[in-house]
Amino acid sequence: MLKKLLSGLFGGGGQGAAESSANAAEPVEYKEYLIVSQPDNQSGQYRVSGWIRRLDSEGVTQEHRFERSDMLPGREACDAMMITKAQRYIDEVGEAMFAHDPRQKEQN
Repeated sequence: MLKKLLSGLFGGGGQGAAESSANAAEPVEYKEYLIVSQPDNQSGQYRVSGWIRRLDSEGVTQEHRFERSDMLPGREACDAMMITKAQRYIDEVGEAMFAHDPRQKEQN
């Protein structure tokens, strides 16, 4: 399943392609989710941000942009904090993170 998930997530560089200047770290699997740290480099500080992804029952990739205000001086520490915070978010929110947000306008 992990191989299928990875190929689906990184195969085409589709709509959810990251727009940050920093390179994405290797994905970390946690409870059937993939956590991808991609911190935003801001003047030598790294902002905790990235993606939480998973395949739904039809094999379609769902993703949630995960950004926090935390800033760290080192990339490795930032990646570690991203993973820790994303795991906690997954434990607390679960698949509800992919639910439609009524505050956002629908795209036609």
